[in-house]
Amino acid sequence: MKEKKTPLGYYNYTVILTYLGMLVGFTGITCVLDGQFHQAIFCLMFAGICDMFDGTVAATKQRSSKEKNFGIQIDSLSDLICFGALPAILVYGMNPKSTYSFFVSGMYALCALIRLAYFNVDEEERQTNTAEPRKYYQGLPVTVAALIVPAVYEIASVTKLPVGKSGMVTLAVMAVAFITPFKLRKPAFIGKICVVLCGLVELLFLLSGADL
Repeated sequence: MKEKKTPLGYYNYTVILTYLGMLVGFTGITCVLDGQFHQAIFCLMFAGICDMFDGTVAATKQRSSKEKNFGIQIDSLSDLICFGALPAILVYGMNPKSTYSFFVSGMYALCALIRLAYFNVDEEERQTNTAEPRKYYQGLPVTVAALIVPAVYEIASVTKLPVGKSGMVTLAVMAVAFITPFKLRKPAFIGKICVVLCGLVELLFLLSGADL
Protein backbone atom coordinates (compact mmCIF):
# COMPACT_ATOMS: atom_id res chain seq x y z
CA MET A 1 0.00 0.00 0.00
CA LYS A 2 1.36 3.39 -1.00
CA GLU A 3 2.23 5.62 1.93
CA LYS A 4 0.14 8.77 2.08
CA LYS A 5 2.30 11.89 1.96
CA THR A 6 1.28 15.02 3.86
CA PRO A 7 2.89 18.47 4.03
CA LEU A 8 5.61 18.91 6.63
CA GLY A 9 4.45 20.45 9.89
CA TYR A 10 1.20 20.35 11.85
CA TYR A 11 -2.09 21.91 10.84
CA ASN A 12 -4.57 21.33 13.65
CA TYR A 13 -6.43 24.05 15.53
CA THR A 14 -3.68 24.41 18.17
CA VAL A 15 -1.38 26.24 15.74
CA ILE A 16 -3.93 28.44 13.95
CA LEU A 17 -3.37 31.51 16.17
CA THR A 18 0.42 31.19 15.85
CA TYR A 19 0.21 30.99 12.06
CA LEU A 20 -2.25 33.88 11.96
CA GLY A 21 -0.05 36.00 14.24
CA MET A 22 2.97 35.46 11.98
CA LEU A 23 0.99 36.51 8.89
CA VAL A 24 -0.23 39.62 10.71
CA GLY A 25 3.36 40.42 11.71
CA PHE A 26 4.46 40.07 8.09
CA THR A 27 1.61 42.35 7.04
CA GLY A 28 2.88 44.91 9.56
CA ILE A 29 6.33 44.80 7.96
CA THR A 30 4.85 45.47 4.53
CA CYS A 31 2.91 48.40 6.02
CA VAL A 32 6.20 49.92 7.26
CA LEU A 33 7.71 49.51 3.80
CA ASP A 34 4.71 51.44 2.41
CA GLY A 35 5.13 54.16 5.04
CA GLN A 36 1.92 53.17 6.84
CA PHE A 37 3.21 53.29 10.43
CA HIS A 38 -0.27 53.62 11.95
CA GLN A 39 -1.38 50.35 10.33
CA ALA A 40 1.90 48.65 11.29
CA ILE A 41 1.27 49.49 14.97
CA PHE A 42 -2.19 47.96 14.68
CA CYS A 43 -0.68 44.77 13.21
CA LEU A 44 1.82 44.61 16.08
CA MET A 45 -0.99 44.80 18.62
CA PHE A 46 -3.12 42.22 16.80
CA ALA A 47 -0.14 39.84 16.67
CA GLY A 48 0.20 40.34 20.43
CA ILE A 49 -3.42 39.24 20.94
CA CYS A 50 -2.80 36.09 18.88
CA ASP A 51 0.29 35.30 20.94
CA MET A 52 -1.48 35.86 24.25
CA PHE A 53 -4.04 33.15 23.58
CA ASP A 54 -2.22 30.64 21.35
CA GLY A 55 -0.77 28.78 24.35
CA THR A 56 -4.18 28.59 26.02
CA VAL A 57 -5.69 27.11 22.86
CA ALA A 58 -2.82 24.63 22.45
CA ALA A 59 -3.26 23.40 26.04
CA THR A 60 -6.81 22.21 25.25
CA LYS A 61 -5.49 19.33 23.13
CA GLN A 62 -3.50 16.30 24.16
CA ARG A 63 -0.32 16.58 22.09
CA SER A 64 2.61 14.28 21.45
CA SER A 65 6.12 15.36 22.50
CA LYS A 66 6.88 16.06 18.84
CA GLU A 67 3.84 18.31 18.54
CA LYS A 68 4.80 20.15 21.74
CA ASN A 69 8.36 20.72 20.52
CA PHE A 70 7.03 21.91 17.18
CA GLY A 71 4.75 24.32 19.03
CA ILE A 72 7.69 25.75 20.99
CA GLN A 73 9.70 26.28 17.81
CA ILE A 74 7.00 27.91 15.68
CA ASP A 75 5.91 30.12 18.56
CA SER A 76 9.42 31.54 18.94
CA LEU A 77 9.95 31.84 15.18
CA SER A 78 6.67 33.72 14.87
CA ASP A 79 7.65 35.92 17.83
CA LEU A 80 10.92 36.79 16.11
CA ILE A 81 9.02 38.09 13.08
CA CYS A 82 6.22 39.83 14.99
CA PHE A 83 8.05 41.23 18.02
CA GLY A 84 11.66 41.20 16.83
CA ALA A 85 11.72 42.13 13.14
CA LEU A 86 8.54 44.23 12.97
CA PRO A 87 9.40 46.71 15.79
CA ALA A 88 13.01 46.95 14.53
CA ILE A 89 11.91 47.69 10.95
CA LEU A 90 9.19 50.04 12.22
CA VAL A 91 11.61 52.18 14.23
CA TYR A 92 14.19 52.20 11.42
CA GLY A 93 11.43 53.20 9.00
CA MET A 94 10.62 56.18 11.23
CA ASN A 95 14.30 57.21 11.20
CA PRO A 96 15.40 56.48 7.61
CA LYS A 97 19.09 56.74 6.75
CA SER A 98 19.98 57.17 10.43
CA THR A 99 23.11 55.32 11.54
CA TYR A 100 21.91 55.35 15.15
CA SER A 101 18.54 53.92 14.15
CA PHE A 102 20.21 51.23 12.05
CA PHE A 103 22.44 50.20 14.97
CA VAL A 104 19.71 50.28 17.64
CA SER A 105 17.20 48.41 15.48
CA GLY A 106 19.78 45.79 14.54
CA MET A 107 20.85 45.25 18.15
CA TYR A 108 17.21 45.03 19.21
CA ALA A 109 16.51 42.30 16.64
CA LEU A 110 19.69 40.45 17.66
CA CYS A 111 18.81 40.55 21.38
CA ALA A 112 15.30 39.31 20.56
CA LEU A 113 16.82 36.43 18.58
CA ILE A 114 19.20 35.50 21.42
CA ARG A 115 16.46 35.63 24.04
CA LEU A 116 14.05 33.51 21.98
CA ALA A 117 16.71 30.90 21.22
CA TYR A 118 17.65 30.74 24.92
CA PHE A 119 13.98 30.42 25.86
CA ASN A 120 13.56 27.48 23.47
CA VAL A 121 16.48 25.61 25.01
CA ASP A 122 15.34 26.42 28.55
CA GLU A 123 11.70 25.50 27.87
CA GLU A 124 12.61 22.18 26.26
CA GLU A 125 14.73 21.28 29.29
CA ARG A 126 12.02 22.46 31.70
CA GLN A 127 9.34 20.34 30.02
CA THR A 128 11.48 17.21 30.30
CA ASN A 129 11.69 17.73 34.07
CA THR A 130 8.17 18.88 34.91
CA ALA A 131 4.66 19.07 33.49
CA GLU A 132 3.82 22.15 35.54
CA PRO A 133 3.14 25.42 33.67
CA ARG A 134 5.88 28.05 33.67
CA LYS A 135 5.54 30.57 36.53
CA TYR A 136 8.47 32.90 35.79
CA TYR A 137 10.19 34.36 32.74
CA GLN A 138 13.95 34.84 32.53
CA GLY A 139 14.49 38.34 31.17
CA LEU A 140 11.86 40.50 29.52
CA PRO A 141 9.64 38.53 27.10
CA VAL A 142 9.86 39.87 23.54
CA THR A 143 6.07 39.79 23.29
CA VAL A 144 5.78 42.88 25.54
CA ALA A 145 6.74 44.84 22.42
CA ALA A 146 3.08 44.51 21.40
CA LEU A 147 2.14 46.64 24.43
CA ILE A 148 5.14 48.90 24.97
CA VAL A 149 5.89 50.03 21.40
CA PRO A 150 2.29 51.15 20.63
CA ALA A 151 2.11 52.95 24.01
CA VAL A 152 5.32 54.88 23.31
CA TYR A 153 4.18 55.62 19.76
CA GLU A 154 0.87 57.05 20.95
CA ILE A 155 2.26 58.97 23.95
CA ALA A 156 5.03 60.52 21.85
CA SER A 157 2.54 61.50 19.14
CA VAL A 158 0.08 63.10 21.57
CA THR A 159 2.79 64.96 23.51
CA LYS A 160 4.51 66.03 20.27
CA LEU A 161 7.74 64.28 21.21
CA PRO A 162 9.84 62.97 18.28
CA VAL A 163 8.24 59.58 17.64
CA GLY A 164 11.24 58.10 15.84
CA LYS A 165 13.74 59.02 18.56
CA SER A 166 11.34 57.86 21.28
CA GLY A 167 11.12 54.54 19.48
CA MET A 168 14.92 54.23 19.38
CA VAL A 169 15.24 54.80 23.12
CA THR A 170 12.46 52.29 23.78
CA LEU A 171 14.07 49.59 21.63
CA ALA A 172 17.46 50.15 23.26
CA VAL A 173 16.03 49.68 26.76
CA MET A 174 14.00 46.64 25.73
CA ALA A 175 16.98 45.03 23.99
CA VAL A 176 19.01 45.17 27.20
CA ALA A 177 16.05 43.84 29.21
CA PHE A 178 15.65 40.87 26.82
CA ILE A 179 19.04 39.44 27.76
CA THR A 180 19.29 40.61 31.39
CA PRO A 181 18.95 37.57 33.71
CA PHE A 182 16.19 38.68 36.05
CA LYS A 183 13.05 36.81 37.04
CA LEU A 184 9.70 38.17 35.94
CA ARG A 185 6.53 36.52 37.21
CA LYS A 186 4.28 35.27 34.43
CA PRO A 187 0.90 37.04 34.62
CA ALA A 188 -1.96 34.96 35.97
CA PHE A 189 -5.58 35.38 34.87
CA ILE A 190 -5.99 38.80 36.53
CA GLY A 191 -2.70 39.94 35.06
CA LYS A 192 -3.79 38.92 31.58
CA ILE A 193 -7.05 40.82 32.04
CA CYS A 194 -5.06 43.95 32.95
CA VAL A 195 -2.86 43.51 29.88
CA VAL A 196 -5.94 43.13 27.68
CA LEU A 197 -7.51 46.28 29.19
CA CYS A 198 -4.32 48.26 28.56
CA GLY A 199 -4.31 46.97 25.01
CA LEU A 200 -7.93 48.01 24.53
CA VAL A 201 -7.13 51.54 25.73
CA GLU A 202 -4.26 51.71 23.25
CA LEU A 203 -6.50 50.36 20.51
CA LEU A 204 -9.13 53.00 21.23
CA PHE A 205 -6.49 55.71 20.85
CA LEU A 206 -5.31 54.11 17.64
CA LEU A 207 -8.82 53.98 16.20
CA SER A 208 -9.90 57.36 17.54
CA GLY A 209 -9.10 59.09 14.30
CA ALA A 210 -6.37 61.23 15.87
CA ASP A 211 -3.35 61.73 13.66
CA LEU A 212 -1.01 59.69 15.83
